[in-house]
Amino acid sequence: MEGLSSFMPFILILVVFYFFMIAPQMKRAKKEKQFAAALKKGDRVVTKSGMHGKVAALNAKDDSCVIETGAGKIKFDRSAISMEMTQKLNAPSK
Repeated sequence: MEGLSSFMPFILILVVFYFFMIAPQMKRAKKEKQFAAALKKGDRVVTKSGMHGKVAALNAKDDSCVIETGAGKIKFDRSAISMEMTQKLNAPSK
């Protein structure tokens, strides 16, 4: 009993760390993966590096997409598209 009670604070820290750090990260990664899979031509997006543009083409072979920007067209991996920024960009203006 005494051995278990000495490890209790450590176990509690691990549980709190999981629920506040690891679980939300996994949930966010799952949403971003679903969003990248659901991309379609014409979607207005923002990449994780901050580049704004519109999806001009999708390539299923190498899992990439071509983003049309003001400067031209650039090819990105689908995983480079930021879901959070895209939702803000597509949100209706007030």
